[in-house]
Amino acid sequence: MEKLTSVSDSPKSKKTQSLIQLALFAGIVILLNILVNVRIGGRGLYANIDLTEEKRFTLSPATESMLRDLDDVVFVKVLLEGNFPAELKRLQRATLEVLEDFRSVSPYVEFDFEDPSAGTSEEVNQLREQLRAWGLQPTNFGTRDESQIVYPFAFVRYGDRVFPVDIFEEDVPGVIPDEIINLSISQLEYKLANAIQKVQVSPNNREYILFTEGHGELDSMQLYDFRTSLDAFYATASVDLDSIITIDQQVKLLVVAKPTESFSERDKFKIDQYVMTGGKVLWLIDHVAMGLDTLMVKPLPYYPAPYELGLADILFKYGIRFQDNFVLDYRCSNIPLIMGPQGTPPKFFRYPYHPVIVPEVDHPITKGLGLINLRYPSGLDTEVQLPPGLNRTVLFSSSVNSMYQKLPVGMDFDFLRYPLKQEAFQKPPQPLAMLIEGEFPSFFANRMSAEMKEGMEQLNIEIRDQSLPTSMIVVADGDIARNEINRDGTPNALGYNIYEANGRGYLFRGNKDFLINCVEYLVSPHGVFEARGKEVKLRLLDKMKAEQQKTIWQMVNVVFPIFFLVLFGFGYNWWRRRKYAGK
Repeated sequence: MEKLTSVSDSPKSKKTQSLIQLALFAGIVILLNILVNVRIGGRGLYANIDLTEEKRFTLSPATESMLRDLDDVVFVKVLLEGNFPAELKRLQRATLEVLEDFRSVSPYVEFDFEDPSAGTSEEVNQLREQLRAWGLQPTNFGTRDESQIVYPFAFVRYGDRVFPVDIFEEDVPGVIPDEIINLSISQLEYKLANAIQKVQVSPNNREYILFTEGHGELDSMQLYDFRTSLDAFYATASVDLDSIITIDQQVKLLVVAKPTESFSERDKFKIDQYVMTGGKVLWLIDHVAMGLDTLMVKPLPYYPAPYELGLADILFKYGIRFQDNFVLDYRCSNIPLIMGPQGTPPKFFRYPYHPVIVPEVDHPITKGLGLINLRYPSGLDTEVQLPPGLNRTVLFSSSVNSMYQKLPVGMDFDFLRYPLKQEAFQKPPQPLAMLIEGEFPSFFANRMSAEMKEGMEQLNIEIRDQSLPTSMIVVADGDIARNEINRDGTPNALGYNIYEANGRGYLFRGNKDFLINCVEYLVSPHGVFEARGKEVKLRLLDKMKAEQQKTIWQMVNVVFPIFFLVLFGFGYNWWRRRKYAGK
């Protein structure tokens, strides 16, 4: 009897089924792609799982919140396109990934990558002139095989406002090139998010920062670079505390920059009650009246004494006390001295009273900072017992090769006749900058006179004995914020030391970067600044082991995939023959 053949077993039917399955598979893939790109409430349905230990692919909550609040297009132009070494390709790829993460949160983020060397010579020169006007200098990026001039910058545009961003961390001492790239990658989210946040700030809606005056503080020209950098995004002003009744609570930060004259009790009361309402203070204090110019004109030896600022008692109440000493460091900058007859060119000597600081504390304020140059700093006492509710963080210290001289001490230049000996600098690191956070007790609690209380009541001013949660930073050197003034009256860049590199000068970028970070942290401690603490761990290969096993791994990478494909092909054909041999 003839065997009947099912319609479903016919070759034509099988071909139809295969086509239907292929069409269904293609439809599912297309549907998934559509769903991935569909946005609900401005956010894509796409999600990823960050399995890295340091959560490098996860945006901070503050960054996400800021991006969700965008109400108009923010365009980011990145000058990282071209033929780069592999290390810069990694930075380029990481920048692209961060911007894609931003766009996954907000559809208003748009970006493009551009080659700064592309276009006509006129266009290239115009771009470079614009970069120079913003103070952005190209980087000579060198590897073992080649060296290349690159422009690792981005420009964030919002409406008619533009904010430039340097996305490459350089001038970081003691860091190998691979670690510099990793450090740059770790700061990408903060730098780009901070730029997006700053570029949205209207000039009429900026937060207020006040600089005290009337106590011999640094003047506007000495603070020119610092204040100009702040003026781009904050409303800064100077205030004589004698001219106001209270410090307005709208003031986000009070800066006390190297006072040299005494504060009255009324002035201290105004600062104290400002702190009690949650106000932030950046103290930049020279404890001892000492400067290089003083030594040049005074009879030697000269015996300096502490300034009579009248702040010791109120600072002690906040957990801050200065040591009556000078901190010296074997790692230091230079000063010039004329050792011969009049007209002899000066010689440059390493001067341990001007320490060079490499911040090593793992804190968002100091992470990735370059060198900081201080002048005649005094140590901060960390043995002072903090009042309950306060926490102390040392932001930077002198190096492991330190020493200190207790007052009184005679100052002269005689010791520079001999080379500095490292074995003489055997003291441990001395704290030179601290952050104190929490609820501060009022210095004037139970200390106010009846007359002062009556005056405050008449002005309807509430007197507080305990502060709201707040913070302050103290630096044991007021000159950290001072830029030198040229003979023609123009200010130098903050941190520029004309005596370094045998008189050619060197810019200690860490001075301004540190101060700006302090301001950012104090003004918005829980904003996008949190992203600055993100870390990308560097997992380096053992180069010696890699070189020894290079041939083995080349064979594994080249031969093994081919062997696997051949083995899979034979195995698949054997399985098909066995499965269909009987049909």
